[in-house]
Amino acid sequence: MAGKPKPMSQIKQLLQLHEQGKGIKSIARSLGISKNTVKTYLAKVTLAPLDVQTLLGMDDPVADAMFHAGNPAYKDDRYEHFKSRLDYFFKELGRVGVTKRLLWEEYRLDYPGGYGHSQFCYHLSQQVIARRPSMVLQHRAGEKLFIDFAGKRLSYTDCETGEIVSCQVFVACLPYSDYSFAMAVRSQNISDFLHALGCCLQELGGVPQVLVPDNLKSAIIKASSFEPDVNRAMEDFANHYHTTVIPARARKPKDKALVENQVKLIYSRVYARLRNQQFFDLDSLNKAIKEKIREHNQTRMQQKPYCRQEKFISDERHLLQALPPEPFELKYYRELKVAKNNHVYLSQDKHYYSVPYPHIGQCAKAIYTRSMVRIYVNGAQVAVHLRDYKTGGYTTDKAHLCSAHQHYLDRSPEYYMDKAKGKSDELYRLMGLIFAQNRHPEQLYRTCDGLLNLQRKTDSRDFDKACLMAIEYQNYSYHFLVNILANKMTDQKETKQAKPLPGHENLRGREYYTQTAISF
Repeated sequence: MAGKPKPMSQIKQLLQLHEQGKGIKSIARSLGISKNTVKTYLAKVTLAPLDVQTLLGMDDPVADAMFHAGNPAYKDDRYEHFKSRLDYFFKELGRVGVTKRLLWEEYRLDYPGGYGHSQFCYHLSQQVIARRPSMVLQHRAGEKLFIDFAGKRLSYTDCETGEIVSCQVFVACLPYSDYSFAMAVRSQNISDFLHALGCCLQELGGVPQVLVPDNLKSAIIKASSFEPDVNRAMEDFANHYHTTVIPARARKPKDKALVENQVKLIYSRVYARLRNQQFFDLDSLNKAIKEKIREHNQTRMQQKPYCRQEKFISDERHLLQALPPEPFELKYYRELKVAKNNHVYLSQDKHYYSVPYPHIGQCAKAIYTRSMVRIYVNGAQVAVHLRDYKTGGYTTDKAHLCSAHQHYLDRSPEYYMDKAKGKSDELYRLMGLIFAQNRHPEQLYRTCDGLLNLQRKTDSRDFDKACLMAIEYQNYSYHFLVNILANKMTDQKETKQAKPLPGHENLRGREYYTQTAISF
């Protein structure tokens, strides 16, 4: 039958009129179709295995299949031969350099009466679609955040050098509301990636239950279809924000189809609209991106009575988990050995950090961030330091040193004066005179150590007398006091000092000896 097939509703009208005894001409006039069309459909009813009433009771699509057999191509012998070789075709297409045209040429050599090139490609494409159908994924509000980097870059101009600096564009979206976020970063390395992800969560005002990144090296160490190894820094980030990471399968972009679609939309709604603008730093570029993304989220969606922002605010934002009180700091891990000076060497900063001296020679684990350094030995935290970027410097906690080293660092005039004050007043006076000398304090520390040691071994009364004698004779050396005590000079009675002669007039002064002439 030539022409377009009639709708099933009209065919049922035709059958009902025929059942009522109407003639072919009358039916044709009533339905506005030709007599030959009426004859053809009545002939098909005669050949049908079912009666008219049964046909009238069928649903339109079921009854339509009985009148319109469809495309006969799939009943052709050529199709049966083609179908038998489909597994071979799919296997060969996966090999390097094999194309559909090459397969078609080999197919025609083997089966000269087969399909032409266009029909061969058509049927092969239909089978590809049939074997790999798409699934509609249902997403819950606040459950997932899809993460990716756009394939194309944006750039800004360095105002000092004139250099064009290319930037990666981080893209994320919540699949339930399709609310999106974009931000330019310098690279895809782990620090830039986690910085952009942290800014995204701050912009959303909460944390979803699951983060779904692509298999990028910043987040995933080894790509796997079943159990990809999540980068340790990404795990630390997820633990800090109390969420989990479930990476998309390798080479399966449909796992996060919405963010892939967001990238396409951002090309037209951000990239294209910024193409004629020039930026001179990363902040100004991100400010422009943020403005365009805001317009994108406020644009009414096709076939929906709302925009992405309205959907996000009304249905999803309140379901996100609360943000932690402190921002995330990227953690670095090192295994270090405690040196003989009870310090570990952090090679990244070329700086030394102290560890308690009992751990000398042991292996320690250092976890450091931008601001802090934490050191662990045998699973216990043994040291915490503020991170210091001074090359070749030492950060030392005195409590980590042995007693001898602590004493060495504690030495000062004040330290020795406090020690002497607790022993005796005479020793305190003597040490005051020792430090009053015009000598560097460190030259006098050994003298003070010797005097304190001598005080512990000597009778207190004898030692105090020796100190008074040293003060009297203005000899403050350690050996002088040792000689006094060794010779038992403190046992001798004190000698009375001779009284000075009384004054009288018969004295010659300096003038007498300086005059050139003697006058009598």
